[in-house]
Amino acid sequence: MPFEEKSAWIMAVLAIATYAAYGAVILGRAGDTAFADVAYVSAMLWAVGASIAASIVLHILVATFSPKDARKKDQRDKEIIRFGEYVGQSFLVVGGVSALGMSMAELDHFWISNAIYLAFVLSAILGSAARIVAYRRGFQPW
Repeated sequence: MPFEEKSAWIMAVLAIATYAAYGAVILGRAGDTAFADVAYVSAMLWAVGASIAASIVLHILVATFSPKDARKKDQRDKEIIRFGEYVGQSFLVVGGVSALGMSMAELDHFWISNAIYLAFVLSAILGSAARIVAYRRGFQPW
């Protein structure tokens, strides 16, 4: 398995795991109160920070135990990475437009922040999935 495919798996699993943990914390804090009143900032910062830290550690571990030539990228790797980034960016655009609309509608900060965070998570998942599928089933550049 190429190093870049392992990287895509790391990103997808971490995005899902940290967002699920964040969601569990928020649901646990909500109880009988409205979601807009839940203290979400610290949980979101911890989720993002944990995801970044875990990504760095896992990439270092994978790089350490991979052969030296496994980290070299050829033209196909570069095109697959670019393809995954383009696919993932679609959710960033949707999330940005959604957050803009929410702010114009003067919704609570909770909903705007969570829409942006969800857009980043979906972008990471979709971009990683596109890269994994391209590695597994082949990639035809257009």
